[in-house]
Amino acid sequence: MSGSRVAAEKVGSRQRLQVKVNEYKENQNVAYASLRPVQTFLGKTAQVYLVPFSLSNYKPDQLKCPESLLDKNSNNEVACKKCKKAEVKETCRGILTPKMEATSSKAESTLQKSSSDVHTESNKRQNKSTSDTVILSADTESSQDGDSDEDTTSGLDDFSGLSPYERKRLKNISENANFFASLHLSESAARLREIVKKRQPTESKRKKPKKKENETGCRRSMRLLKVDPSGVPLPAAPSQPIVVADESPLLPPGPLEMTPENQDDNSEPFKGFLQTWAELSKTSSKNRGKELSSIKSYKANLNGMFISEDTVCKVTRGSIFSVALHPSEVRTLVAAGAKSGQVGLWDLTHQPKEDGIYIFQPHSQPVSCLYFSPANPAHILSLSYDGTVRCGDFSRAVFEEVYRNEESSFSSFDFLAEDASTLIVGHWDGSMSLVDRRTPGTSYEKLINSSLSKIRTVHVHPVHRQYFITAGLRDVHIYDARCLNPSRSQPLISLTEHTKSLASAYFSPLTGNRLVTTCADCKLRIFDSSCISSQFPLLTTIRHNTITGRWLTRFQAVWDPKQEDCFIVGSMAYPRRVEIFHETGKQVHSFLGECLASVCSINAMHPTRYILAGGNSSGRMHVFMN
Repeated sequence: MSGSRVAAEKVGSRQRLQVKVNEYKENQNVAYASLRPVQTFLGKTAQVYLVPFSLSNYKPDQLKCPESLLDKNSNNEVACKKCKKAEVKETCRGILTPKMEATSSKAESTLQKSSSDVHTESNKRQNKSTSDTVILSADTESSQDGDSDEDTTSGLDDFSGLSPYERKRLKNISENANFFASLHLSESAARLREIVKKRQPTESKRKKPKKKENETGCRRSMRLLKVDPSGVPLPAAPSQPIVVADESPLLPPGPLEMTPENQDDNSEPFKGFLQTWAELSKTSSKNRGKELSSIKSYKANLNGMFISEDTVCKVTRGSIFSVALHPSEVRTLVAAGAKSGQVGLWDLTHQPKEDGIYIFQPHSQPVSCLYFSPANPAHILSLSYDGTVRCGDFSRAVFEEVYRNEESSFSSFDFLAEDASTLIVGHWDGSMSLVDRRTPGTSYEKLINSSLSKIRTVHVHPVHRQYFITAGLRDVHIYDARCLNPSRSQPLISLTEHTKSLASAYFSPLTGNRLVTTCADCKLRIFDSSCISSQFPLLTTIRHNTITGRWLTRFQAVWDPKQEDCFIVGSMAYPRRVEIFHETGKQVHSFLGECLASVCSINAMHPTRYILAGGNSSGRMHVFMN
């Protein structure tokens, strides 16, 4: 009976305790309270009540348990004693009121669980200015027997119910709390804030200069302000056309004396030079009708050609735009047309080499085309951008004016007749002129407007001389001289395979059955021109670097007059060289040498001898000969 009575009283006390706790929470306006069962290691269940408590409104009496919780329960009195003991401990933010049963080990497990819950609740409230404490009440019951509760004699004074780790932890908390309380941090922070507010910014020691009211401003030019000395604005000056001086004025019309710029015109060497070339009035054409040599023998002859310091010399001022070789079999005479309008003649048989160079100024702008007359080799014809065509006569020591057109700029010309009596002249604006040297005066016979926007080169067919070819911007046109219409002439054939601008187009020298073009798309093209009445089929395309840039003269592939199926072209490859290709696209030979240190853009071969002359952008001539 006593056992059942004790059990009934225990149940009743728990119910009353729950009611009192609920009343306490309502009286304290607690936002929430949690009741959670905890399973201990010894198989007993502990109910833990977590109630938030604020230290900001802390009063000593608030840590005391209500009297209602102490009625009719001795264990509650023990808990109240523990609460009083905990008041002395300023650092214990939580008060433990365990209701311990069975053995001290069971209470220890319960307190460990309580400690973990307290730590969790404290972490949730770290961002607030105040901290919370926990009032913990635990009630454990045995699942095996109904033993009565045992009071803890030692209480919390010596922490006999806690593990050594918990006792050390509480001691550290107490010491830390005492240390921070002794610092009085909140009071120090308040004093510092007051000091910062009272402190005023220091004034700069350097005083700024005061602006004077009547200070004179910076002086300014009244002329630039366009005002007179009295301050009245000047009237706007009438605009006058700006006269730009012509850097290369046209030379006077009519014949010009053949006066060398680098030597005395009355010297005996120069008179001997003119007499020597005046006697060479006949063309040696004995090899013109000879059959082509084999590639093997042609290569052997090319291999015997070399360059030396004696065959390299500066003959003009500025870049070389055109090169011609005199057809003499005895002497070697090289002519070069320069960007400056000069024409340089170099007799390689004369030593020292500087004494054999004569420079003339028959034009004021670049000389883009230069030929020795096929009828009289003592005549050299030159064409210039300045709109003039002149003929240098060695026998008379004069440059005669053949054709003049100041309104247009010339690009190229060729002989329509074998006796060099008629010329076909190409203009940069795409028009063409038919000139007859036998007609008195310096005008054209016929001016033809073509369908091309530009004409770079003009070349006449070597056999059917009524046909000629023009290289335009991107198209190649073939015309019949007998059917030229002054208003607008339509070409017989047009070649439109080129994708970029053209530099030149030339027929093969003996039969005219092949046509070679040089294009800026880095390709050399060979066409079959054996049948002029039909379209020219493309035979071969050779990949070749033709991008010379701004400061070098553009490459022009030209045929070797001795070999129908081979042509010469400059190269950008290192070491510097001049290359010869076969019409099939195979490379026949490369001219190399230590003395060839620059790019030879314009090249020409002797019509009967194995002599190659090439000009570069500095006005130097490089001659290969055997």
